[in-house]
Amino acid sequence: MAFRDAGMEVIYTGLHQTPEQIIKSALQEDVNVIELSILSGAHIPVCTKIMELLKKQNATDILVVVGGVIPIKVRGQLHAVGVKGVFDQNSTFDEMVQFVKSQI
Repeated sequence: MAFRDAGMEVIYTGLHQTPEQIIKSALQEDVNVIELSILSGAHIPVCTKIMELLKKQNATDILVVVGGVIPIKVRGQLHAVGVKGVFDQNSTFDEMVQFVKSQI
């Protein structure tokens, strides 16, 4: 809702989507950003798969950001696989919105 309130069009795909479903929706909707909220602790495998699928579809221009309960030790790994924005539970919505605006 913070992104919508900031004037962005938001397409919510719902909970428990597979990386393949996320990429399919992103490509169909021609999005600029994929924002993932991961609370399960599966940040590395999910984000790695998302980035692999984007590369396979020649869609690496789509900005990927992730939020959730993200341990400090995995943040560098997320950046290494291509995730541009990493926001933990202490991040504010304003920080996330400003980051996305600065990247697009």
